[in-house]
Amino acid sequence: MKKLWILVGVFALFGLSFVFSYNNLIAAQEQVNQSWAQVENVYQRRLDLIPNLVATVKGYASHERQTFLEVTQARAQATQAISPQVLNDPQKFAAFEQSQAALSGALSRLLVVVERYPDLKANQNFLELQAQLEGTENRITVERHRFNEAVEIYNIKLRTFPTSLIAK
Repeated sequence: MKKLWILVGVFALFGLSFVFSYNNLIAAQEQVNQSWAQVENVYQRRLDLIPNLVATVKGYASHERQTFLEVTQARAQATQAISPQVLNDPQKFAAFEQSQAALSGALSRLLVVVERYPDLKANQNFLELQAQLEGTENRITVERHRFNEAVEIYNIKLRTFPTSLIAK
């Protein structure tokens, strides 16, 4: 009878370990998803700032059409690339990354145009938009770093025992 209780105890400990490991894995996966949602959130904030920035610059540099067109097209592509399935599809993730890089390049060219217009650089509305854009770029960096940390924790849990048995 004593051996039976020992055996039941061992199985109970194994079962609790299994449940605990499984729950930790789910929590880590949810942290990855939440972190990615925050990354998308700050990218969306950047996308929302761009039309106001372009409109302000257009008022001063209306003949810079090609630059405005590039920024608008890059914004449209970046907007389309944001989707909940980005993390689950490597091709969508690559397209997302590519569209964000194109948008960053277009914004850089727009800011080079701004350098040619001293009156624009003194415009309070432009200065506020530029400060918000800088803050958003910093937030993007911070949130991507947090996302990478969450993914690292999740990957470690996937590869460590006993969670590695459960993950399969």
